Amino acid sequence: MLKVGVLGAGHLGKIHLRLLNQSDKYELVGFYDPDEINAKKVAAEFGYSHYENINNLIDTVDVVDIVTPTLSHFDCAKKSIEKGRHIFIEKPITNTLEEAEELLELSKKHGVKGQVGHVERFNPAFLAVKDKIENPMFIETHRLAEFNPRGTDVPVVLDLMIHDIDAILSVVPSEVEKINASGVSVISQSPDIANARIQFKNGCVANLTSSRISLKNMRKSRFFQRDAYISVDFLEKKVEVVKMKDAPENPGDFDMILQNAEGEKKQIYFENPEIDVNNAILDELETFADAINNDTTPIVSLEQGTNALRVALQIIESFKD
Repeated sequence: MLKVGVLGAGHLGKIHLRLLNQSDKYELVGFYDPDEINAKKVAAEFGYSHYENINNLIDTVDVVDIVTPTLSHFDCAKKSIEKGRHIFIEKPITNTLEEAEELLELSKKHGVKGQVGHVERFNPAFLAVKDKIENPMFIETHRLAEFNPRGTDVPVVLDLMIHDIDAILSVVPSEVEKINASGVSVISQSPDIANARIQFKNGCVANLTSSRISLKNMRKSRFFQRDAYISVDFLEKKVEVVKMKDAPENPGDFDMILQNAEGEKKQIYFENPEIDVNNAILDELETFADAINNDTTPIVSLEQGTNALRVALQIIESFKD
């Protein structure tokens, strides 16, 4: 079992602590939180070992799980990597691209692995259809959330949209060519609503919308590709796969047939992929343990987390144009 320590015992940090404590792939050593009152409260309520010194905790473990505010990600990760510790770091990987690139170089220098907490990659709905998404040419995403002061220290792009940016980059086999975006601040000092249009070199276009001041929650993505439409509801954990194939010469009474202007006939049919219920956060943590034990590349590597941050920051920069 890998010895693991958690940095940060806020809302998400407590979830990580609970899951790591029940995992058979980790031995939870303890946690560090700079808020002494909160740290003692968490330790007393759940019985986790509380370290008063961050370096003492890092020295004791094999893996450091960083669940702190984004602004402190870099310092926590750098301390851990320089001590030869593998790191799991919540999204976004860091606050700046320069910090992320430095962590990449440090991880290579010290021979440690890192994974970024883009949890939607482990969403059972996305897992059910990811292999069916082949060279999509148009993608549309909507990620809307009711207002919550937690997370408003960063633009909505880094808070919410980055989930969809990472998922899109994982299925589009092409580099980004052009980005146009707009963002509006309504309640926060940083944009609360954003829309971005990402154009890839292979011609694929992705249209992303995110809001953290909506009246209802929504997390939906739609992928359009040759002869197929795939819809993923990350919130409800549902999928819809609609495909087309050449129509049979003698279609059945209940076959759905479309004919285009050229006279070509296509049959529409539906697939219902099986969705395996899982705990996405536990899965991302445990697959990271597997990557360490088997010396394989983590599912969401530091490099991929850096790429997602790069695109997110380009979107934010595009607000100024």
